[in-house]
Amino acid sequence: MSKLTVIDFFCGAGGFSEGFKQVGFEIIKGYDNWQPAINTYNHNFGNNSKVTDILKFKDSLEEIDNLPNTDVIIGSPPCVSFSSSNKSGKADKSLGLDLTKCFLRIVAVKKHKKGSVLKAWFMENVANSKKYISQKYSFKDLDLSDWALINDKDPNSEALNLKDNTEIINSADYGSYQARKRAISGEIISTKKFHIPKPTHSNIEGDNLAYWNTLGELIKNTISPILKESNLEIQDPVYKDIKLRQSDLTDHFYDSGLYQSEWRQSKEHKTNHYCMGKMSFPENLNKPSRTITATKSGTSREALIYKSEYNRKGNGEYRTPTVREAASIMGFPYTYQFLGSINSKWRLVGNAVCPSVSRSLANEVLFSLGMKSPKKLKLNKKVDIDEVENLNDFKEKPFDKQPKRTKNSRFRRHPIKAGNLTVTLSNYDIEKKSKAKNNWFTSIQYGTGINFKNQDVRDGFYQVIEPLLVKNKKGKQFVKIINSGFSEKIADASTLQKMYELQESKGNFKEPTELVSEINIIIKKINLDNNLLKQKDRKIFEYKDEVPVEQLFALYAINKIASVANEKEKMNASNIIKQLSGK
Repeated sequence: MSKLTVIDFFCGAGGFSEGFKQVGFEIIKGYDNWQPAINTYNHNFGNNSKVTDILKFKDSLEEIDNLPNTDVIIGSPPCVSFSSSNKSGKADKSLGLDLTKCFLRIVAVKKHKKGSVLKAWFMENVANSKKYISQKYSFKDLDLSDWALINDKDPNSEALNLKDNTEIINSADYGSYQARKRAISGEIISTKKFHIPKPTHSNIEGDNLAYWNTLGELIKNTISPILKESNLEIQDPVYKDIKLRQSDLTDHFYDSGLYQSEWRQSKEHKTNHYCMGKMSFPENLNKPSRTITATKSGTSREALIYKSEYNRKGNGEYRTPTVREAASIMGFPYTYQFLGSINSKWRLVGNAVCPSVSRSLANEVLFSLGMKSPKKLKLNKKVDIDEVENLNDFKEKPFDKQPKRTKNSRFRRHPIKAGNLTVTLSNYDIEKKSKAKNNWFTSIQYGTGINFKNQDVRDGFYQVIEPLLVKNKKGKQFVKIINSGFSEKIADASTLQKMYELQESKGNFKEPTELVSEINIIIKKINLDNNLLKQKDRKIFEYKDEVPVEQLFALYAINKIASVANEKEKMNASNIIKQLSGK
């Protein structure tokens, strides 16, 4: 029997196709509107696919008819607008829905046409897409009413059923080194059903399956990125049959270290976010990796952060994965190449479908046809690095170009999240979501929901609560620390803003992220008991009767920063006016 054939829409780097190829399918063509994706796809599958705007199939049946008739159709419509992380889930969904509908229109025509050879189709998207995609599509829904009539079908009849044929699949259940949950829709045409592949791995004891592969295991079996160039033979950590010379391994031997300002920002977002739960920093090596994202970042909450192999403190102490490490997490072989810049390569990897998942889907097609999966995977064991822009430079980064924030960047930080509230230092009005101002604010947020209560705290309020603090020894100690050493590190409002934008402290003054971080350290060192401040007649925290005592300490210190910075700014302005007036 000849090889079963596949075409891949929104093919990207080709992860969806790679899984099918590994069990013997022939990859006919890939379709994508991004040149680095097509270059990468052609390089790895040896075909001549062209950049294609897939929306051209939206209105043209002739274009759909001109597509190859294959045994399988796969596709991954762009998922950015469906993602819950995109603008907090409020991004415009219209383009994502149009592209999805366009793909399903192609599938419907190829499935229902006379003499159809289609045996299966599959569509991958983010798990959140289930909320927005229709459960069932008639021919009319897919703008195929006229086509349906010509082919003796009722335009209102069902063309595709996604309600009963969509499942959320976790790539860790199929041997991937990351826990990547995606919605997979599809159908084995002969059964009219989506066959859920049987998992090979589990995180549940007693399942009689191999335990989930962990990030730590992958890193342990991956060659260190700080090694010098050599011709030593190395083994692929995912595909043990692949061995190659170290000098032939691309996109791995370069310094991906982060500036201290970058990894500290990521750490803050992960461990002390104002409205989201706590995450590991650096990554938890005892679990599968978190989802690889399409955006290369070392500052965000979603960024993957490792401890660097270099013995460094501050700048370069932590790093992001190399592109090759990210590709292995996804399940790409060492021989698989990515074409383009570092950001393009990261996007190609992060947008891909895990080959372990697509391989399991491909096996379901084989089983449905009474065919067996090959005993050995069909892997490219030779390396083709012609025309590949290799990121390897075997050099340690000098860290001589401190990244800067844009002018008038907004600032918001709190030292402690406890009692479902935060005491916040900001350079803008949080409740009004204003632009950054040449002024610093103290505020208290009660809760994390959309309609949380907000309390603005006036400058100088620390003086009001100081008598309450000094009633106990730890409070007296805290006030002494803040007023003797810490306060001297507070600059005027405009200097504080400038240091924040430069991400550098100047002289004796500390930039605001460091000031807030230092408050956290001071409070922890004082080792407060888990006591509650029980407010009676006089309320400091307006919307709660009881709050953790540590939040009173945080309020004192945060308000001191804002008050001192704003007062110094006023004094500077007053002195300038006096100088100009000649007084």
